[in-house]
Amino acid sequence: MHDMASAPVYLWTVPMFHCNGWCLVWGVAAKAGTNVCLRRVTAAAVFDAIAQHGVTHMGGAPTVLATIVNATAEERMVRPLPCGRRVTVKAGGAPPPPQVLLRMEALGFNVIHGYGLTETYGPATLCAWKPEWDALPPEQRAAVKSRQGIRLLCLEEVDVKDPATMRSVPADGRIVGEVMLRGNTVMRGYYKDAAATAQALAGGWLRSGDLAVRHGDGYVKIVDRSKDIVVSGGENVSTIEVEAALSAHPAVAEAAVVGRPHEFWGETPCAFVRLRDGGDRSVTAEEMMAFCRARLPRYMAPQTVVFVQELPKTATGKVQKVVLRERAKAMGSISGSTSSKTRKGKRSKSGSAMRSKI
Repeated sequence: MHDMASAPVYLWTVPMFHCNGWCLVWGVAAKAGTNVCLRRVTAAAVFDAIAQHGVTHMGGAPTVLATIVNATAEERMVRPLPCGRRVTVKAGGAPPPPQVLLRMEALGFNVIHGYGLTETYGPATLCAWKPEWDALPPEQRAAVKSRQGIRLLCLEEVDVKDPATMRSVPADGRIVGEVMLRGNTVMRGYYKDAAATAQALAGGWLRSGDLAVRHGDGYVKIVDRSKDIVVSGGENVSTIEVEAALSAHPAVAEAAVVGRPHEFWGETPCAFVRLRDGGDRSVTAEEMMAFCRARLPRYMAPQTVVFVQELPKTATGKVQKVVLRERAKAMGSISGSTSSKTRKGKRSKSGSAMRSKI
């Protein structure tokens, strides 16, 4: 279970009330483990707890991973990680950017990426590591690790389907469908809400609302939430891909992307960016947009960049995109048009497929 042997020492950064602490409340007990709790999750507190208590495992949403990788030298030096020992981290709650995973690995953390929903009693899939992936270059290794993976044994089946035809999409890593699940841990329904239950379980599968591709080895990779997709001039933009591009910038600590109204294109990507403490804070919005245009098709690159002190988050560390969408809407619609030629360029693998399936 998450590479967890007997008598683990588990550091809690995930609230125990959230999906039963990703099922680790009883899981650590079953392994005769020790629980280490933090009143407040900070980088210094995490590094201190690891060294002081001999932490072997922990969990966290991408915001927790970002807190760790963006720790200052002083915070890391409070109690450096013991040499030769790695801490296993179960990541979930949202897809972590590959660049964050790469930096976590460099710091001495082994990140295991999982996926689940409250409706599936928490964890549903895991990116089970393959030995042959050890030989991949670091960037490719991090990209593979960011996949949501394959089903856990408690589920009967996890599939990526066309929501209209209910046919499985090809396992080519390109064609996008909706993640659907069924099995013993899937809910029976929503309490006193027959209409919502019928909609969520239509066709005998739980419809997650998450859009994904399936690779040839069966591993699933989420490209976005259906409600988070930015539709710009008929092109479907994966906000997760744009956020990953932004996170690759050395000055960026965290980024979240939503749609902003545009008079010609309907909407365009709008990025809210928190810069790293102690990093280059002179970077401009124009430089950030140019950085993205060099790595993404032009239609996917943000046309608006807003620097913020903090991103709005829930109690479990998820970014509240509904709040950011309201902020982007309040900025007003961008006027003017852009030649379609300037929006062409290299195609995103998932983006090109999303136009054909959504």
